[in-house]
Order: sequence, then structure tokens, then C-alpha cells
Amino acid sequence: MKLLRSTLLLLLLLYTSNNFAQIIQTTLDPNQLPKLPSNWTKKNQLGFDISEIAFVNWSAGGTSSISGLFKGEFGRTYAKGNHKWVNELIVKYGLNKQDGTELRKTDDALLVNSTYGFRKDTISNWYYSAKFNFNTQFSNGYNYPNRDIAISKPFAPAYIFLGAGAENSNKKKNRTFYFSPITLKTTLVLDDYLANQGSFGVKKAVYAPDPLDPTAKILVEEGQKVKAEFGILLTGYMKSEIYKNIFYENRLSLYTDYLNKFGNVDVDYDTRLDLVVNAYVKANIGLHLVYDDDIKTKKDVVDPTTGATTQVNDGPRAQLRQVLGVGLVYAFQ
Repeated sequence: MKLLRSTLLLLLLLYTSNNFAQIIQTTLDPNQLPKLPSNWTKKNQLGFDISEIAFVNWSAGGTSSISGLFKGEFGRTYAKGNHKWVNELIVKYGLNKQDGTELRKTDDALLVNSTYGFRKDTISNWYYSAKFNFNTQFSNGYNYPNRDIAISKPFAPAYIFLGAGAENSNKKKNRTFYFSPITLKTTLVLDDYLANQGSFGVKKAVYAPDPLDPTAKILVEEGQKVKAEFGILLTGYMKSEIYKNIFYENRLSLYTDYLNKFGNVDVDYDTRLDLVVNAYVKANIGLHLVYDDDIKTKKDVVDPTTGATTQVNDGPRAQLRQVLGVGLVYAFQ
């Protein structure tokens, strides 16, 4: 009888110890712990639009062509309490090929936006904000069909905006308005040829007649590669679903300099209509309008005597680009 009681007691102790060990193991296993909520939200989206038209013995005539546009949008947003930090990277690059012509660029952009904001309480939609913007391009741009002389290059130009002001952003984060009365705008033209021409508003080079050759000139002072301005920046962003699976997106930037032609406004307006077919297929119609008094259009001038081609400034013009595309979109975490 004592042996039976001892055996039962031993089995009970083993069973209790095993359960207790399992409870401790389960409690301490990191895989079983609930994940803490993150203050970061992410956006990763890649897309590729393509359009093609081909003609074979087409009686009405036409030129075969194919176009492709790669684009990516990446976002990182930190929000905790009264603090918000929004970061955005946008890249675009497009090419077009037609029969009888060389490969040509249709779109080229690299944009970085970063905004830090602080508000007094969690109810207000107004933030005290500091903003940083940077944009440039990936490859040389040409005034086609002239491919000998580039009218723009990577970091020629590049624009940097750095300022402080106030931002209003709604809870859904689909509408943002930013006003900065103190904004430093820096224009970079890191190319000797374009800087000497005075492209994009920088001070052009100074030349003097060559005493040994009346038809030649001597470079006295190189063109400016950096131009700094101080003024007012106003930006706005809005995205809304105007109909089921149809989204309308707008980006607007207005800038004027205090010292150089105050009231002469640089305009950058980008509007887009997205038609979502499903999670991976999307059609879009876009319009991009730019006006900057410092950006002069180029025109080719041919010397009647030598036949040499040179480019001269032809004054500022409103720049307009229209895009219509259908393509694939892939979003990931």
C-alpha cells in the first residue's frame, strides 16, 4: 500500500513539473509574444507602363513605335503622439523608339521629399513643419533631333528646397497644405558647358575678345554653378476617389523669391487620374505643367558660313507634358 501511494505521488509530481515547465516555456517563448505596434508605416510601389503601335503595309501610312515608362514610389512615415515625419522617394524613367529614329527619352525624374511636423495636441490638424525637397534627373536631355549638345544633365540642374513653416494635414492623410515664408532654394548646375551658358538661371561665364584672333574669345570668368534664393514656398497635395476605383491626384508647388523679381511665381503642377482595374493593372492619365522664369528654352542656330550648329536661349516658356499609359503595378512591404 505504501508502495502504491509512493508511486502515485511520484507520478503526480512528474506530471505537475512537466505542465509547469511547459507553462514557463510558453510564457518565455519570443515567438508567442504579441508584436508591439510600430510607429512606422511603409509604401513600396513599382510600376511599368508600355504602349506600342505597329504597321505592316498599312495603306493609310504610319510609323511603328514602342514606349516604356518605369516608375517607383516609396514612402516611410513615422507618427507618434504630436510628432510626424513623412519621407517620400519618387523615380521615373521613360524611353521611346520609332522606326527611323534613335532611342529617345520621354521622362526622367528623381525626387526626394521629407517633412517633419509637430503639433500642440492630437486633435489639431496644424503642424509646425520643416521641409526638405530635392529633385534632379538620371541622364542627359536633348533638344531632339539634336543629340550632340545636351540641354540638361544629372545635377544640371538639381533643385534643393529647405524651409520652415506650417502644414495642415487631415486625418486620412489624403490632403496636405504647406506654407513656408522662409525657404532657401538652391539651384545646382554642375556642368561646365551649361554653367558657362547661364542655364537655369545661374550667372553665365564672362568672355573677352582674343587679341590674337578677332573671331575667338577668351574665357575670363567661369559660369556660376550654384545659385541661392530666399523666398516663399507654397505646396499642396490632394488625392480623392471621385468614383469607384477612379482616383484623382494633384501636386502643386508655388515659389517666389524675395529679392529677385518678387511676385514672379515659379509653378510646378502635376495632376493624374488613376483608373484601377485590379490590384496589379492600372491605367493613368497625367498632365505636368512647369513654368520657371530662370529656365530658358533652347533653339538650334546654324551658321550659314560654316554650317556649325549652336544653341541659344529663346526665353522662358510654359512647359507641358501629357501622359497616357496602361501598365502593371506591384506593391509590397
